Amino acid sequence: MKLIHTIAELRAELAKYERPALVPTMGNLHEGHLALVKQAKPLGDVTVASIFVNRLQFLPHEDFGTYPRTLEADCAKLQAAGCDVVFAPSEQELYPEPQGYKLQPPTELADILEGHFRPGFFTGVCTVVLKLFNIVQPAAAVFGAKDYQQQMVIRRMVAQLALPIDIHTGATLRAADGLALSSRNGYLSAAERAEAVQLSLTLKGMIAALQQGERDIGRIEAQAVQALTARGWQPDYLTVRRRHDLQPPQADDFGPDSLVVLGAARLGTTRLIDNLEA
Repeated sequence: MKLIHTIAELRAELAKYERPALVPTMGNLHEGHLALVKQAKPLGDVTVASIFVNRLQFLPHEDFGTYPRTLEADCAKLQAAGCDVVFAPSEQELYPEPQGYKLQPPTELADILEGHFRPGFFTGVCTVVLKLFNIVQPAAAVFGAKDYQQQMVIRRMVAQLALPIDIHTGATLRAADGLALSSRNGYLSAAERAEAVQLSLTLKGMIAALQQGERDIGRIEAQAVQALTARGWQPDYLTVRRRHDLQPPQADDFGPDSLVVLGAARLGTTRLIDNLEA
């Protein structure tokens, strides 16, 4: 496995290949990331994982400065997972001058849910992902389903900009108790880690209500918020949405394989997100 820090060296290395497969990450890797790498391997003739903590997608009060940088450990994990190339640029390498050109995704998708609570987040995501796509020129790229809205934003970006890239989604990996694996789980204390599974359990309860015939979405969401708040959480949203556009469902949207429940909530100082398709 090769560790590369510059765009020029990466392009020289990838010139040997025709179909790179890319897994973009911010590092501090866990088994969920490694599963994406393994999923990417048969999709191309060289597997590239990028590691870059992207300042553009962090709000001023968020954890950009304290986000764990664990490159040596990440590289060991990626090598064991069969990754061929790790691209780990510095901020100066990827943004040699202030990034004045930024990609603004459509407001109806990017300014709801995560985009509402983290304004500008998807502009930062789209800008860095498009830049990575331009550098790597992948034939395929793999993103995790835990970031449900993010992978939808990226799919639509690729489609609307006519990029010749196949976007694949990797299933959310979970701990034995059901907690979605996340780099930010490492922020949790032991007591918070035991409590954290309540987010996925609350989403399961929302799905159960739908399966039992409840159609008052406002009631389902309010009860979920109340339940988590009573346990000491600070929910941003717990919501039922249509899978295809993340808008609230209408009366004829309650068929099979049509809905997704999504949640974001803060437990102590750690913000967790999760989703389950209904």
